[in-house]
Amino acid sequence: MPKMLIKSGRIIDPSTGADGIGDILIEDGQIAEIGDSLNYNVDNVIDAKGLVVAPGLIDLHVHLREPGFTHKEDIKSGCEAAAAGGVTTVVAMPNTSPAIDSKEVICLVKNIAKTAKVKVLPVAAITQGLNGNVITDFEALKEAGAIAFSDDGYPVSTAKIMSDAMKKADFLGMPILAHCEDLTITDGGIMNEGEFATILGVKGVPTASENVGTAREIAIAMSTGTAVHICHVSTAQSVEMIKDAKKKGVRITAETCPHYFALDDSSLLKGDADYRMSPPLRSQADRIAIIAGIMDGTIDAIATDHAPHSVEEKSDFKNAPNGTIGLETSLSAGITVLVNGGYISLIKLIELMSTKPAKILGIDGGTLKIGNPADIVIFSEDEKWRVDVKKLHGKSENSVFKGIELKGKVKYTICDGKLVYRDED
Repeated sequence: MPKMLIKSGRIIDPSTGADGIGDILIEDGQIAEIGDSLNYNVDNVIDAKGLVVAPGLIDLHVHLREPGFTHKEDIKSGCEAAAAGGVTTVVAMPNTSPAIDSKEVICLVKNIAKTAKVKVLPVAAITQGLNGNVITDFEALKEAGAIAFSDDGYPVSTAKIMSDAMKKADFLGMPILAHCEDLTITDGGIMNEGEFATILGVKGVPTASENVGTAREIAIAMSTGTAVHICHVSTAQSVEMIKDAKKKGVRITAETCPHYFALDDSSLLKGDADYRMSPPLRSQADRIAIIAGIMDGTIDAIATDHAPHSVEEKSDFKNAPNGTIGLETSLSAGITVLVNGGYISLIKLIELMSTKPAKILGIDGGTLKIGNPADIVIFSEDEKWRVDVKKLHGKSENSVFKGIELKGKVKYTICDGKLVYRDED
């Protein structure tokens, strides 16, 4: 494997607290040395002067759509988008067709991913066919290579089934990634319940739908002593419940997404289904609460919930499927809104998008320590770019950041010591 030398970059590593100028030598796919003025005969030298060098991003929540929905995205295209966004590991959700609920489908995903640009970690379904009723064979799925369990896109139907699942996963040392929603409260709503839904004359989704789901999972974790990870937090009350649970010693972690800290439900006044997702964009007060939860550590990670759909599917505002893409904009959105907004530091952002996700999953990654895999993102913190969906690397265009100028641009992505993306602009 070729040797590589990254020269004169600002090296940021939340796992060690490092933040300073230096060089990194990559050999045999690993970080071999970090220092000043390193001088080796290598195959590739990257001049990172004026750029930030950080651990590759780990996206906890990605829908790659393969198998079954490859007109929206596939493993190859999704990983190309990930590489362009500085993401070196994607956690692939199981709502495919067939669902990732058997070792055969796990093996299929892993085999396809062997030629992808970045690492793909498949999440197995909690219940067979994502039907919420019958628990899958957790032991067999773990043995086949599942990294976690989730029915994301659908809530597990009963507290009894979720409790059993959390106990099984905890015994195996595996995370449960919980989609918190009460479908009887959602009741066919398509956007946040409030003044903008009223203006548009469409049915809204009360915040109670998410809050009731969050409360249930917290209660189970508290009662059983098991761990749970809460996906895509979007409401102020969910943030408060998670914060309180952590104070009480509940083994709980949580993620949110860039669209929840960057936008609110006023964006839907455009009547554009690209701004529809589940859970929906919430109120400005909820958005502020999400940022506060990021700042005080209640929210542990930032993931994208990358959910591609075709232009045709998104053309009908009222009937379109939920979801927005985000692999190529997540880092920039974090820099633009959170870092430049003065809410958190750049090293904190990298921790939320790389170091903490690695800890939640229990994997090697999120670090630039010597001997670890050379998964690295190199980016300009200051470069501005306007999101042109026609130039993105995935198959779909349903981005909430389309046409928006963001700050922070990925220049290089390295995965296992291989250069998998270089910004040609």
